[in-house]
Amino acid sequence: MKKISLIIAFLFLFIACKKEKVDLIIINSNTYTVNDSFDIAAAFAIKDGKFLAVGSNAEIQEKYQSDNLIDAKNQTIVPGLIDAHCHFYRMGLDQQKVSLEGTKSYKEVLERLVAFQKEKNVNFITGRGWDQNDWEIKEFPTKEKLDELFPTIPVAIRRVDGHALLVNQATIDAAGINENTKVSGGEIILKDGKMTGILIDAAMDFIKIPEPSKEEAIQGLLDAQKMCFSYGLTTVDDAGIDQNIVELIDSLQQTNNLKMRIYAMISGNNQAQIDYYIDKGIYKTDQLHVRSFKVYGDGALGSRGAAMRQSYSDRENHFGALIYSPERYLEIARQIAASEFQMNTHAIGDSANTWLLKTYKEVLKNKKDSRWRIEHAQIISPKDFKNFDNILPSVQPTHATSDMYWAEKRIGKKRMKGAYAFKDLLNAYGKIALGTDFPVEEVNPFLTFYAATIRKDVANYPEKGFQMENALTREETLKGMTIWAAYSNFEENEKGSIENGKFADFVFLDKNIMEVDEKVIRDIKVTAIFVGGEKQQSQLTKFR
Repeated sequence: MKKISLIIAFLFLFIACKKEKVDLIIINSNTYTVNDSFDIAAAFAIKDGKFLAVGSNAEIQEKYQSDNLIDAKNQTIVPGLIDAHCHFYRMGLDQQKVSLEGTKSYKEVLERLVAFQKEKNVNFITGRGWDQNDWEIKEFPTKEKLDELFPTIPVAIRRVDGHALLVNQATIDAAGINENTKVSGGEIILKDGKMTGILIDAAMDFIKIPEPSKEEAIQGLLDAQKMCFSYGLTTVDDAGIDQNIVELIDSLQQTNNLKMRIYAMISGNNQAQIDYYIDKGIYKTDQLHVRSFKVYGDGALGSRGAAMRQSYSDRENHFGALIYSPERYLEIARQIAASEFQMNTHAIGDSANTWLLKTYKEVLKNKKDSRWRIEHAQIISPKDFKNFDNILPSVQPTHATSDMYWAEKRIGKKRMKGAYAFKDLLNAYGKIALGTDFPVEEVNPFLTFYAATIRKDVANYPEKGFQMENALTREETLKGMTIWAAYSNFEENEKGSIENGKFADFVFLDKNIMEVDEKVIRDIKVTAIFVGGEKQQSQLTKFR
C-alpha cells in the first residue's frame, strides 16, 4: 500500500514537472479577447509580460502552473483600454491649475479664480475648463471683471476645448498686442472696437504663459497616469506634445517610474520638430512609440473656430478659419509622406475636413497602409464620406453628447446630418479609433462607450438617443477602444486584444460591459488593471 502511494505521488510530481512554469494564471473569467473571432475565454497564462496562452480553464491548468493564480470568479476582463486621442501631459498639468470645469456662470469662474489665488498666491494665474454654452448667458465673457479683481497679476484661462483664451489687461500689456494686431488662423475678439480679452486659436500664441518646471512636469505626468489607470487605460495617444516632453516621458519609463504606454503625436506646428524627427526616424520601445505628427487644421465648434464651407447659422458671415493656408498643409503633408511617419490632423468643420482629405489624397496616391488619421472628423459634407476609404477616422463620442444641446443652432439642421456620424465613418474606412480628447471631456472611457452605443449623456438625455442612425454596436465600440485603436497606432500585433504573444495588458470590470442594461454602462468600475502582467495600484478618481 505504501509502495502504491509512493508511485501515485511520483506520478503527480512527474505531471507537475511537465507543466510549464509561468508568472501568472487567470482562471474562471469572462474574458472578451477581442481577437478576430471576438472569442470569449475563461483562462489565460502570462509569462515575461506577455500572454502565453488563452483558452478554457482545463486547457490552461493542464499545461501551465504558477505561484500566482487568480480566480476571477466570473468577472469580466477586457484588453487594456486605449484612448486614441487625448492630452495626457496637458491633463496632468491641469491638476496644478485652477479647475473651471462644470462652472455654470461667469460669476462662478471668477469666484474660483479668487479662491485659487487666495490659496496659491501665484505670479501668473492659469486655468482651464470654462464653457459659455453651459451658462444661462451663452456668450463669451469679457475681461472687465478680471481687470478689477486682478489689475496687476496676469490671468489666462482656456475654454474647455482649448481653442479660446480669456485674458486680462495685464496679460495683454505683457504680450504687447492691441486692437490693431493682425492674426492669421485665429481672431482677437473686439466689441465696440475694443479688446474683450477673448483670443481664438492662433491669437492665443501671443500669450507667453510660463513653462512648468521639470518637477511640475514630472508630477503632471504621474498625476495623469494615476487617473488614467483608475479608468482602465493602459495606452494613451497624446495628441500634440513637444520633443522635451517626449524625452522626459522616455526617461521616466526607462527608470520604471512611468508605466503608462504612450503613443506620442509630435506637435506639428513647429517645423524644426518635424525636421528633427523625420531625420531621427521612428522611435519605439515597449512603452513609447514616436511615429506621428499632430497638426491643427482648424479650431473648435464651441468657439466658432471650426472652418465651415458656409456661414455659421448663429453668426452671419462668419466661417471660422483654417490654422494655416492650404499650401502650407500640402507642404507639411508632402514632407511627412516622404517618410514613414503618420500625419494626424485635427479637423472639425466641413471645410477643414474637405481640405485635409483632399491634401491627404494628393500626397498618398502611391502609398499603401499609411493609416493617416483625421482627428475628430466632426462635421462632414455628404460627398466627403467616400474619401475616408483610405483615411482613418479618429473620433471622440462624448463630443457628440456634449455638443448636442447647441450644435444644431450653430450649424443648422442640414449640416447636422453629417455631424458626429460615427457609423458612416466606420462604414467608409472599415475601422474607427475612439478616444476622449481629455481634458476637453472626461477621462472616463465608459462614458465614451455609453456615448458611442447609446448616444446619451450622463443625464440620460435624450430619451431616444442622439442621431441613433450613427450609433455603434457594443462590439464595434470595444474594438474602437482596443484593437482598432492599436491599429491606428501601428500596434495591432502587440496590443489591443488578449492573444498569444501580445503585451499582457488587461482590465477587470465590475460588470459585463457587453451585456448590462444601458443605464449601467456609465457607472462601470475598474476593479484591477494589469500592464505587462503586472498589477498597477490606482485609486479610483472622479475627474470632475
